[in-house]
Amino acid sequence: MPSNRILTLASVAWVLFWTLMVLVALEDYRRDGGTAPWRPTLWETSSAAVATLLFLVQRRFSSRDDALVATPRRWFGRQLRWLPMYWFCFTPIVFAVRHAIYALAGASYDHEPWGQVFVYEALKISLYFGLFMTIGFGLLSYREMMKERVRAEQAGTLLREAQLERLTRQMQPHFLFNALNTISSLMHTDVARADATLVRLADVLRATLALGERPQASLRDELRLAQGYAAVMAERFEERVTLAWDVDPAALDALLPAISLQPLLENVFKHTVGRRREATAIRVVARIDGDAMVLRVEDDGGVLEDAGTPGITVRNLRTRLAALHGLDAGLELTALAPAGVRAEMRVPCRD
Repeated sequence: MPSNRILTLASVAWVLFWTLMVLVALEDYRRDGGTAPWRPTLWETSSAAVATLLFLVQRRFSSRDDALVATPRRWFGRQLRWLPMYWFCFTPIVFAVRHAIYALAGASYDHEPWGQVFVYEALKISLYFGLFMTIGFGLLSYREMMKERVRAEQAGTLLREAQLERLTRQMQPHFLFNALNTISSLMHTDVARADATLVRLADVLRATLALGERPQASLRDELRLAQGYAAVMAERFEERVTLAWDVDPAALDALLPAISLQPLLENVFKHTVGRRREATAIRVVARIDGDAMVLRVEDDGGVLEDAGTPGITVRNLRTRLAALHGLDAGLELTALAPAGVRAEMRVPCRD
């Protein structure tokens, strides 16, 4: 609960308490046959005004002790130092106000001898003081608890963002190593193609660095990176791979963990295309399914035992999905018939 809401709640409770005291005094006065209702109203409103003034003075100089609510004995000990102020200031000020207003009304304010008045009012204000300090302690404790919860949530968010950034950056050198190997192999057969591929790689690296600056990216940005990567790899595996992109336009703005589609493609090139002599067909599908975006990368020749090995790609993506969405997101690998592997990632369609 924010501090201003706690202050509002405390103020409302304070006003309601003194309103109740006025109403009780009026009822007792009427029951005793009184005919001037302004008198009990004056008695309680003067007490309320002076008590409020003294309480504000106390808060002005004791607010620095709020941090001590974690140690109740010390906090209450600090507050008890203010009780003598109420004893010696409350009664003289309240009765001075009452005498003055009675005199202005042409009446005389009669009361018990001063000794009895001081003892009675001191006991009464001490009771009120204990009640208000107990309530104040509860409100301050609740405020500190909420602050601690906010601090814990902020620390958790920062830790999660740092973890996501580390995992995202972990993918970048892994991809770069494989891409450079591709260019190295092309340089021995076709320098012009190697040069063109190097230009594509530069574009891919720029996109990779841009996506690596944030924990999530839209499917549109992920496709730009993945298609650039696929173009680089197609140069290496010429005539051994075909790619089909089946993407629902409604899914383009869905958010994924940054650099998540390209590693799934890389898994196919590493575990399937690179190990087969036959041509491999790769299909990328993105659809909106209810309140989730489903992204599939499937091939027609992979073996689940190979693609399913919990290597860096699968572990990394599952960790990042869990950090971002908990149990609402996931990555599953499935064997296809008669051959092939499907990697399916499901991500909630929310910010």
